[in-house]
Amino acid sequence: MLNVGKIEEGFVLDHIKAGQSLSIYHHLQLDKMDHTVAIIKNAKSGKMGKKDILKVECDIDELNLDVLAVIDKNITVNVIKAGEIVEKRELTLPKEIKHIFKCKNPRCITSIEQELPHIFFLADEDEGIYRCRYCEEKFDKRRLVQ
Repeated sequence: MLNVGKIEEGFVLDHIKAGQSLSIYHHLQLDKMDHTVAIIKNAKSGKMGKKDILKVECDIDELNLDVLAVIDKNITVNVIKAGEIVEKRELTLPKEIKHIFKCKNPRCITSIEQELPHIFFLADEDEGIYRCRYCEEKFDKRRLVQ
């Protein structure tokens, strides 16, 4: 059996759909940081069958967690201090997202004006649909987890 030790300060992302942990790793830009990260793929889960887990030793406030809610708002975020869970954060879809993904519409102003920020607004909360602020192109969130 695999044994991954507990962390003293940081956070654990639990209930990630199996196979999505590496995508989340990159979207949170953990590959650009110098922190200890444990990626557990395809762990057994009574609730989900299989799941992925990310354990990260860093201050959770260093990261933009908005992308997590867009990928899957059912991911559990456990904040760890002194080796114990001190907080469980629930994810909610942000009303607006900046610099997380890019508009794919070739006629969008962001394709021409490279310095413009890529901004998407939440158009349908029930379906989790985001649209570009400039051209209203629909963002397909399935691209985030490929």
